[in-house]
Amino acid sequence: MSLGFPEIILIVLFVLLVFGAKRIPELARALGRASYEFKKAKNTLENEGRELTDAAEKAAEKEDKERQEEKKS
Repeated sequence: MSLGFPEIILIVLFVLLVFGAKRIPELARALGRASYEFKKAKNTLENEGRELTDAAEKAAEKEDKERQEEKKS
């Protein structure tokens, strides 16, 4: 299901009637801010996930080295 030109015009007219022309820029700014905050939070979570994965890998490597040293002794 895709939206055609007539459907988009109908949606725009509906939004204009419901919110009025003065509120549209405010809504657009709010949506822009929300989008920015969402992307910022997503990037932060991705970075934290990478850091946790790296820390877990380093800890596992350290344990492997310690076990190998114990076997040599």
